[in-house]
Amino acid sequence: MREALALGETKLPETWQEPIPLSSRPPLPPFPLHALPGWLADFTVALAEETQTPVDMAGSLALSVLATAAGGRSIVQVRGRWREPTNLFLVVALPPANRKSAVFSAMTGPLYQAEKKLMDEAAGRIVEAELTAKMAQEAADKATAKATNAEGPQKDELVAEAIGLAQTAQSLTVPCCPRLLADDATPEVISSLLAEQGGRLSVMSAEGGIFDIIAGRYSGSPNMEVFLKGHAGDRLRVDRRNREEFIEAPALTMGLAVQPSVLEDIGKNRGFDGRGLLARFLYALPASLVGYRKINPDPVPDDVGTRYERNVITLTLSLADWTDPVVLRLTEAASTALIAYEKRLEPQLRVRGGKFGHIDKWAGKLVGAAARIAGLLHLAAHLEDGDGHPIAEATMAAAIEVAEYFATHALTVFDLMGADATQARARSLLEVLAANGWETVSRRDLFAKLSRSEFPTVADMEPAVALLEDHGYLRSHTPPRNGKRGRPLAPRYLIHPQVREGRV
Repeated sequence: MREALALGETKLPETWQEPIPLSSRPPLPPFPLHALPGWLADFTVALAEETQTPVDMAGSLALSVLATAAGGRSIVQVRGRWREPTNLFLVVALPPANRKSAVFSAMTGPLYQAEKKLMDEAAGRIVEAELTAKMAQEAADKATAKATNAEGPQKDELVAEAIGLAQTAQSLTVPCCPRLLADDATPEVISSLLAEQGGRLSVMSAEGGIFDIIAGRYSGSPNMEVFLKGHAGDRLRVDRRNREEFIEAPALTMGLAVQPSVLEDIGKNRGFDGRGLLARFLYALPASLVGYRKINPDPVPDDVGTRYERNVITLTLSLADWTDPVVLRLTEAASTALIAYEKRLEPQLRVRGGKFGHIDKWAGKLVGAAARIAGLLHLAAHLEDGDGHPIAEATMAAAIEVAEYFATHALTVFDLMGADATQARARSLLEVLAANGWETVSRRDLFAKLSRSEFPTVADMEPAVALLEDHGYLRSHTPPRNGKRGRPLAPRYLIHPQVREGRV
């Protein structure tokens, strides 16, 4: 009774749902298709139907496609000096036999078409530049040979001419063949491609081999610098034996579809988490449809497929020639919406009691991710003149909804990546709750009952508490102020009756 009175006027919940066993995961929300522009949502739904795959896979990859088209060519002006590039790191995790390759091929097909168009358009310029450079070098070589063999007063004049021709030949550059996409390339190759392509590149793969490569499959040691800086847009300088590569604002996009076991494996690599690589990805963990798929489903309608291909190619080509990125600004209402989201999110990052406290490195980037997504949705809605319109409030609201989808999935994914430790601690915590029979308990009193070898600090307790809350074994509650001055009352946990009665 004393604990109940400590809650003030707030009543304990009269009804509880059946808790979800710790061996099971709570259901996750589906991808919010209504947040996408019509032409993109239509193709995503139709492709998911044709392939009998979760809409989450095509929906998430749709954002990767937009980021491939716009990354390095557009930035979102958030406020002040805060700017967000529009490249994204995305990973969808699904078990085998979920037709990841089929969805990947359909989603990325227009990007390869756009890449081929860019290659065809550049072919003539490349040939002309190669021929000009070759002729200039030959002229410089002849002048050098002539100056070398010269004697008398003409030698100085011929040397000066040879030097001038050599400088001209050296100043001529042959443009690289345009590239939009790479697969499981090494970090060194990706760095070179980024430098050649003016700082923009996309790694798209239906496999998880890129994580093994980052971890050092070929080099023997992890190499993630290009991925860290390629996501953030930080200057990248790479010294090679024969040349130096400098990228002012790299924009690397990653769109991956992997098996859940890949996430478990990378979660065990402390280097990935310690350097912050895992915090840069948006995660989707849809439910598999294997065993429940429709036989002989409807194919993607021709007009829907054609419109998708045309619009992706149009967006890609319209931004391809921009050397200075398009600056996308927010309307006042959109800015207000983003600030309101930031205010809601910030308390959830607290290590003590925050929903995202145990994944604060990831969640701390969520507002920026929402701004990036807003920029991509805006460009998808304004295919040829996105720079002529500010990002609207409705677009920002849609982007925030997509960001919240990824946030919900990230909680489960990070649990999966650290499942052994978190679940073991959650079970220990559940045993303590059952043994004490609390109806409600403060965080301090709960921590006092735990083993210090397993829970050295309160922060070590929070992920286990969050997991138990996600599974319905307890609820966090902050008692309201009673009108008196002083510190606010500390958060408490309301315990499921089945736990108190030892029926778990």
